Amino acid sequence: MKLPSQAEVALDEFFDGHPVATFAINRHHVITHWNKACEQLLGWTRACMVGTRNQWQPFYVKERSLLCDLIVAGDTNIADHYPGHSHPSTLIPGAYESEDFFPNIGESGHWLHFTAAPLRDAEGNIVGAIETLRDVTERRVAENALRKSRDGLEHIVEKRTAQLAHANDKLEDDIRQLTELNDLLSAAQQQLVQAEKMASIGQLAAGVAHEINNPIGYIFSNVGTLQNYLGQLFDMLDAYQEAEASIAQPAVVTRLRAMRERIDLDFLREDIPALMRESGEGLVRVRHIVEDLKDFSRADNNQEWSRADLHQGIDSTLNIVANEVKYRADVVKAYGDIPEIECLPLQINQVVLNLVVNAAQAMGEQRGTITLRTGMADQQTVKLEVEDTGNGIAPDALSRIFDPFFTTKAVGKGTGLGLSLAYGIVQKHKGRIEVDTELGRGTCFRVLLPIRHTEEQT
Repeated sequence: MKLPSQAEVALDEFFDGHPVATFAINRHHVITHWNKACEQLLGWTRACMVGTRNQWQPFYVKERSLLCDLIVAGDTNIADHYPGHSHPSTLIPGAYESEDFFPNIGESGHWLHFTAAPLRDAEGNIVGAIETLRDVTERRVAENALRKSRDGLEHIVEKRTAQLAHANDKLEDDIRQLTELNDLLSAAQQQLVQAEKMASIGQLAAGVAHEINNPIGYIFSNVGTLQNYLGQLFDMLDAYQEAEASIAQPAVVTRLRAMRERIDLDFLREDIPALMRESGEGLVRVRHIVEDLKDFSRADNNQEWSRADLHQGIDSTLNIVANEVKYRADVVKAYGDIPEIECLPLQINQVVLNLVVNAAQAMGEQRGTITLRTGMADQQTVKLEVEDTGNGIAPDALSRIFDPFFTTKAVGKGTGLGLSLAYGIVQKHKGRIEVDTELGRGTCFRVLLPIRHTEEQT
């Protein structure tokens, strides 16, 4: 008979002294160790188990592989044998854990948590496996009790939810009325927004008329002068016509020469084309003003997204607001190199108009400067800055400047919708407005607009 070595005796003592139920098998699936904690938990003695391959008997009615058997067998599909109950250990490489209920252990069954790990020789080869068992029945019982409490709580919640639903039904009529009132308010706000746009046009109408009257005035003056010139020319021509028959008479020649010198025929020949040229330029200016006003005031509900030259839109808008601005500030254009952008052009023009007019109205008693600056914010975004040297915005008002109906102007001087309308248009373009201001120094509104428009942005 082979006597056990000192190492084996020491290992047995280690197993027996371990408080956790533990057993081990060799590469042939034969039980080599079965400690006292295992005997107490499962009710099977070491004498009955060591040297056998019956490690399944304490757990199952029919023979089946345990976690340690699967590890020794090198089975990589352990989850298929214990679906929903097993997973790799997060602490021990190559080990697996499992948890299940066993009705045949004890009087009313036990919940057990298994951990099985491989045993390797010096070369790293699997020579067996060790498996530990922990009784987690108390935890499971507590979890079941907690689950029952939760189910009871859910029942209470369902009951209270039903009560709240009943109360909610009573509120539906009020909510419906509030919704109707909100729709009316939204409609009124849209009307006010449109009214703000029309108010802007109305506010500028006198200035536009003044701008039109200036070129028309000197056109009429030039036309009147031209009529006098033409009258004199016609007189001269009549005299030449009368003199055709007697041009050889010295007296007639003298009279014609005197008349030509008196009316300065050479000057008329130079001045008449200049008058006509000035008249043409005036007419072109009138045409531009009228066209810009017509484009700006055109209804844009059905406007389509299109590529537009931002600089051209700014120039057109500045032409419209010229009379509003020219008595308060000098306009400086600092255009950068930017591409065309995909936008709703008339709405962007509205943004420019509101910002420029707002800048002009921000001026104090002294004449100031409004600078319109363009450039690239990044590869996909252009920027437009409208900077003024006005009074600036107070810190307590800065957070509200884009709110509808908020205004710092005197009563009757503004509706408080200009910046709100501009903010809404920029948001519709998936852009943003930034504000940099300081009291006494002025304000800079920075509009950032994407170059490309996509359907997701609408």
